[in-house]
Amino acid sequence: MRIVTWNVAGLNARLHRVKLWIEENQPDVLCLQETKMEDEVFQKKAQPVFEELGYESVHNGQKSWNGVAIVSKVGIEDPQKGFDDGRKDPDPDARIVWATCSNIRIASCYIPNGRALGDDHYKYKLDWLGRLHDDLKKNSDPSKNPVVAAGDFNVCPRPVLDEWDPKQEYTNFDWKTKKTLTETFDLPETHVTSDARAAIKKLDDLGMKDVFCGRFPEEKADTFWEYQKNAFRDKRGLRIDLVLASDVVAKSLESIEVDMRERTPEKMIENKDLIEKYKDAKGKFVKPSDHAPLVASFNWSN
Repeated sequence: MRIVTWNVAGLNARLHRVKLWIEENQPDVLCLQETKMEDEVFQKKAQPVFEELGYESVHNGQKSWNGVAIVSKVGIEDPQKGFDDGRKDPDPDARIVWATCSNIRIASCYIPNGRALGDDHYKYKLDWLGRLHDDLKKNSDPSKNPVVAAGDFNVCPRPVLDEWDPKQEYTNFDWKTKKTLTETFDLPETHVTSDARAAIKKLDDLGMKDVFCGRFPEEKADTFWEYQKNAFRDKRGLRIDLVLASDVVAKSLESIEVDMRERTPEKMIENKDLIEKYKDAKGKFVKPSDHAPLVASFNWSN
C-alpha cells in the first residue's frame, strides 16, 4: 500500500501535474495539502478528475488559503473535517481531514507555519500540534490501531539533517543590481525551535513514528525548497513533510522516498519534452510545487 503526502501549493494551479503524477505512480492514498480551494470548487474541478482516475476523495477547504484532501483508490470511510479533541473551539483554518482507507485511519495535515516566534501564529502552531496529539489519543489510540498522520508539518524534526546550513555561502545573480552576490540564508525560525520539535516528539511518544527517520536515521532527504534564489539548484532545502505511522503500520514499511523528479526546476529550456508534458489544456506550462511528494510503501492488506 502506497501512501503519499504532497503539498501542492495550489491545486487549482497544479491539478494537471497532480493528475499526471497519479496516472504515472498509482498511489493507493494521496494526502494533499495547501489546495487553496473551497469545498465547492474542489467538488466541481478536482473531484471529477480524481473519479475519472478511479479515486474517491474528501476535502476540507477554504478560499485562497490552506485546504487539505485525501484521495484514495482503496476506499474512504468515516470522513471527518477538523478536530474532535474534546475542545469546543473549532480550528479556524481548514488544516486537517480524516478518513479510514483500507482499515487505516489517515489524517492529511497542514500544520501552521508560525511566521515568527513573537507572532500569535506561532502560538497557534504549537497549540495545533497539541490538538493533533489529543485527537489521536482520544479517537485513534496509536498504541493499538493502524493510524497514519501525513502532511506538511512545517517542523524540521532533526537538527542539521533536516535543515540547510545557515552558514554556507551561495552565489546568486541579483537582477536588480545586476551583480553577483555571495549570500547566506537564515533558517525559518519557527521550524527549528525546541518547542516545535518537542511537539513532534510528543507524537512519537504517543506511538506515531516518523517512518523516514526510522528507516534512515542518518540520511538527509529534503522535501521543500523555496522558489527564491535557486534553492533547489543549490540543494538548500528542508525536510518538513512527514509520514507518521503507528507501530502496527510502521513495522510494515517497505520503502520511503522523496520523488525529486516532480520538483523539477521551473525553467527547463534544455528539455523540450518535459516542457510539453507539463503544459495544461490551455497550453500553459505548469510549474512544480515548492514541495515534492513523499512516497511511503507498506506491506499492508486490509
